[in-house]
Amino acid sequence: MTKLFHVSDVHFGKEDPSAIAWFAERVAAEKPDAVIMTGDLTMRARTHEFEAGGAWLKSLAAPVTVEIGNHDIPYYWDPIRRFLAPYTRYAAIERMIERPLALSGVTIVPLKTIARAQWRMNWSKGYVGRSSLRRALALIADAPKGNLIFVAAHHPLIEGGTKGTARTYRGEEALEALAAAGAHAVLSGHVHDPFDLPVERAGRTIRMIGAGTLSKRTRNSPPGFNEIRVMGSRFETLARTQSPEPVHPLGASRAADLV
Repeated sequence: MTKLFHVSDVHFGKEDPSAIAWFAERVAAEKPDAVIMTGDLTMRARTHEFEAGGAWLKSLAAPVTVEIGNHDIPYYWDPIRRFLAPYTRYAAIERMIERPLALSGVTIVPLKTIARAQWRMNWSKGYVGRSSLRRALALIADAPKGNLIFVAAHHPLIEGGTKGTARTYRGEEALEALAAAGAHAVLSGHVHDPFDLPVERAGRTIRMIGAGTLSKRTRNSPPGFNEIRVMGSRFETLARTQSPEPVHPLGASRAADLV
């Protein structure tokens, strides 16, 4: 069995100290094969937040790959940095961003869902650029035959029934293309509540899997993360919190046969 820990929205600057310590303890005790971080490591994309978040990620006893979230680039009130140098504060985590992972039977494919600007007022919502989607599709095409394909993005591509929303531009188009290309699941964050929803696209079932948050900015769920258990061509998602027993998140059923 391959075990993945899917964590998101830690928001260093507003992190929950007990939750991030508990997560590190779980990694050390349970030894997952990898940690997949789907964005919003920081609260305000400040250097000291990246340094704190990077130190925490590097302390974890597992390989880590990171996708960038909307909180990880400067806000609107710093337009020069946002437009001209949005990534200059990433030094502490640079080697972990979209890091390829050597996993038996599983390929993690990054998909960028943030943009420096959009033709709408709320730039925190999701945006799939055509070049980002083309890159993800190319990586899927290059994946070893027979591997499960998990796409890592910050924003859910479609809404997952949670209080928070992503309203991802071109999300439906991307989901259809990813399903047609052979992706089995899209891992995301942003909404701060866990979910696992199978949806039908391009004649296939693809699962939308969202992780909660390890920050103080909780919504309908306590701080937590997802554990994904992969058993051959099957996998299941468990929502983990600091309570003793894990649960299947919103919309999830037990390990599903993939088609």
